[in-house]
Amino acid sequence: MKIILLEDIKKKGKKGDILNVKDGYGNFLINEKKAIIASQENVRNLDRNNERKKEEEEKLIKECEQIKNKLEKEKIEFKVKTGTQDRVFGSVSAKQIEKQLKNLGYNIDKKSIKIDSSLSSLGTHIVNIELHKKVIAKVNINLVK
Repeated sequence: MKIILLEDIKKKGKKGDILNVKDGYGNFLINEKKAIIASQENVRNLDRNNERKKEEEEKLIKECEQIKNKLEKEKIEFKVKTGTQDRVFGSVSAKQIEKQLKNLGYNIDKKSIKIDSSLSSLGTHIVNIELHKKVIAKVNINLVK
């Protein structure tokens, strides 16, 4: 029996996969509303849905690329307190960067901000911001007295 999965099933496949399974297992999945029979009409609908999702994904990537280009032109500056020999008290966190980006008009979640090493010294640092799994912006963060 050929079926189309409606959701991910462990060790069998992902949503949208077309599988050839035994009749009993196929009937079980159909009754549980986890699959549908792979008729010609259902396969055509699946192809249309996949095409639509692909177009939406490409549109999202283009939007993220535009945001990336704007972000990489920004210079974000933080005034920090320093001690002897210009050592910074504490460090700049992802939350502080998120707040500064919101002030500049960007709506970016702090979980998207990837800080490789702590921002605890004066000067310019580069921070990666993951706008999409395929689009990563590199932003200059400048720490000054």
